[in-house]
Amino acid sequence: MAQRYMTDYHLHTYYSDDSDYPMEQLVQDAIAMGLSEICITDHVDYGIKKDWEDQSISYHPEDKAKLPVMNVKYPAYHAEIGRMQTKYAGQIVIREGMEFGMQVHTIPQYRKLFASYPFDCIILSCHQVDDQEFWRQDFQKGRTQEEYNRRYYEEILHVVRQYKDYSVLGHLDMITRYDPAGLYPFEKVRDIVAEILRQAIRDGKGIEVNTSSHRYGLSDLTPSRDILKLYRELGGTILTIGSDAHKPEYLAAYVEETLEEIKSLGFSSICTFENMQPIFHPL
Repeated sequence: MAQRYMTDYHLHTYYSDDSDYPMEQLVQDAIAMGLSEICITDHVDYGIKKDWEDQSISYHPEDKAKLPVMNVKYPAYHAEIGRMQTKYAGQIVIREGMEFGMQVHTIPQYRKLFASYPFDCIILSCHQVDDQEFWRQDFQKGRTQEEYNRRYYEEILHVVRQYKDYSVLGHLDMITRYDPAGLYPFEKVRDIVAEILRQAIRDGKGIEVNTSSHRYGLSDLTPSRDILKLYRELGGTILTIGSDAHKPEYLAAYVEETLEEIKSLGFSSICTFENMQPIFHPL
């Protein structure tokens, strides 16, 4: 039996506002773990975070605690990924990506950013709606469980109908992670989730399986098994897997176990990306 191609396609370094993981250390750790390929996908969240006004200013990640919360320092990020690709060629495949935390009103900013760099893979995530954070309960406050769950998926649907420069939908049911009322029944949002998935499939896009569900203590995968089954039933085949690591101890965590879960759900391959094109690897 051929050895499985091991990847981690959701990784954050010290270019993300919520991570202090040095990029080169991440690469070295991935090599030591025997990963074949990684994609670095640091955060951009227009609407709640600003870009650096002068992108030419020297960036020192070790001084980040003294700096305001900002988006990725794009030139420095792009340059360091290039250095890592050259230095570690032959040891590991390193792809350049980003995680776009998108909202409808921020689409023009992401179009401009996407056109500026040679990305391999873009994770399209929804971290906020109306510039209100989920993790702080700003978005959920004053809404019923039904209201905030449906509004979350409505935002994603509106985004994917308009924005096409992405590879996979990241942690699609992320709202469950921050739902103070507990698990909302899937059947109550199945209709709108199906519309999101149909649109993604029509556009040749995939979804990410995010292994952070384990460290958040969730009872299901992220996205849920119900969503993964629905995606497959609708004809979806493009899946990436990512740990959403922000620290060394999370790198590639639960990837092998999750690949077995994916296989048990009827999927036959996992994807990596090059120049925004999926490459299929058998499970």
